[in-house]
Parts: sequence; C-alpha cells; structure tokens
Amino acid sequence: MAIARGLAMEPRVMLFDEPTSALDPEMVGEVLKVMKDLAESGMTMMCVTHEMGFAREVADRVIFVDKGQILEDETPEAFFTNPKHERAKQFLQQVMTH
Repeated sequence: MAIARGLAMEPRVMLFDEPTSALDPEMVGEVLKVMKDLAESGMTMMCVTHEMGFAREVADRVIFVDKGQILEDETPEAFFTNPKHERAKQFLQQVMTH
C-alpha cells in the first residue's frame, strides 16, 4: 500500500528501506514483483535490502555499506562474482549459502 501511495505523487525517484522486512513470504514476493516491474518501467530506485537474489537480478549498481562506510560500489555481476573487500566476501558467503 505504501508503494501505491508513493507512486500517486508521480515521483522521479523512489527510496526503499528494507521494504520486505516483517512481511510474510507471500507479501515479500508481491512487493519484490512490484519493485521489479517499476525498475523495468524505468523508475529510478534506491533500495536498502538483504534480498540478495532480488538485488542481483534487478539492480544496476550494488553499493555495500558496513558500519557507515561504502566498501563496494559495483555492477551486480562484479559484486556477486568478485567482491573486492573482505567484509563483502564474508557477507556474501553467509547470506548466499543459507
């Protein structure tokens, strides 16, 4: 519902901060589909998420932040296949294996 309210204002950019947190699995899928459709329509979005599969599929850029510092700023392909920073490697090993 919040996404629909935001779109009613006809924004050029949408900001999302963990849009799927505290949602049941069915709602997570619905929210991610809406966001993917928005991306495909050309909507510029900045999204803070732990949904790595979604980020890999939809993002144009992945920015990995740890303790307030940007450690990676890459294409999804580069970030997910060859992260440069050790902290990013550790994070991906943990979240991509669960």
